Amino acid sequence: MALDGGDAGEGSRTGRHPVSRVFALLNRALSRLEEVLMAVLLVGMVLLTFSQVILRYAFNSGWVWSLEATTYLFGGLLMVGISYGMREHAHMNVDALVNAMPRPVRRAATAVAIVACAAYIVLMILGATELVERLHSLGSDARDLPVRRWILMLMLPTGFTLLGIRLLQVAAEVVHGTRDTLGTAHGPKREAGPLT
Repeated sequence: MALDGGDAGEGSRTGRHPVSRVFALLNRALSRLEEVLMAVLLVGMVLLTFSQVILRYAFNSGWVWSLEATTYLFGGLLMVGISYGMREHAHMNVDALVNAMPRPVRRAATAVAIVACAAYIVLMILGATELVERLHSLGSDARDLPVRRWILMLMLPTGFTLLGIRLLQVAAEVVHGTRDTLGTAHGPKREAGPLT
């Protein structure tokens, strides 16, 4: 009997354990969330900036709060983007030395790097959470936006938590032997386009 209540043949037909299917579903949901958030934040930045330019130059008017709003939108985009970059193996890495190592040593070096990254992420989450708590206790609004500043700064612990989840996925891939390093050897594979 399989863990999901179905027959044993069902798991063997798909070739995946039920737990793996759950993690794959969660990964797809997280990936979709990242993509939607990045799209909404980017579209919001573009529309706000475009409308501000039109208002300023065509009508000699504008919104006082637009620069601050654009700054917070960009900050949110950045925080979601670091998680997306980890997912896509798009972060810059210098791995010439690591790639020259034998596979067991390379995996050990990657484990050390993962622990260092995890320590950094934990420190950033703790610091960001403390910042949000202090801003909450102060009760101050953003400079030009009628929004509590602590609400806007929630992007920091949320973004680093997303990055931590992606780092855990990388660690699981290293443990299972499907990956040996944090990044790809020379960045993500891309199609060669015509030279113009």
